[in-house]
Amino acid sequence: MSESANPVIDAILKRRSIRRYSGKPVDKSEIILLLKAGMYAPSARNEQPWHFIVIDKRDLLDRIREVHPYASMLSGAALAILVCGDENLELSKGYWSVDCSASTQNILLAAHALGLGAVWLGVYPRQERQDGIRKIFDLPAHIHPFSLISIGHPAEEKGLPDRFKEDRIRWNEW
Repeated sequence: MSESANPVIDAILKRRSIRRYSGKPVDKSEIILLLKAGMYAPSARNEQPWHFIVIDKRDLLDRIREVHPYASMLSGAALAILVCGDENLELSKGYWSVDCSASTQNILLAAHALGLGAVWLGVYPRQERQDGIRKIFDLPAHIHPFSLISIGHPAEEKGLPDRFKEDRIRWNEW
């Protein structure tokens, strides 16, 4: 596949899950840009059913590691963003998780564009992870923890894998 000169396509193709960080703090202005990117994601009927918790306190990041089996990278992260869905803001029932997926992807792409490393940690639909996160942050019943995004300045680089699979493409019929 040829390299793209388009910065958006380039970011989509080159973004990787980064789990090792340098320890350097992330500027607040960059955090705000990440959140803004998350809020500009498409959503069903433009309902925008999301809320975000920025987590930069080490004790909270450590507590998350106790309830999420794949969150070890939080020990070196500068921060994490918890993306939550609000069922009270849904105009189309059942779409909050789809909308929060789009928001999470926007944050990951924005992190890459800013030169930050990030990785998506799934919370929803794993009930035990949701319960653990819900307890740590004392979330109301209508707020659902969806994803956790670990963020920091990268201390690793990853190459571009070949993920394009023509055998998964159909034209006009199965």
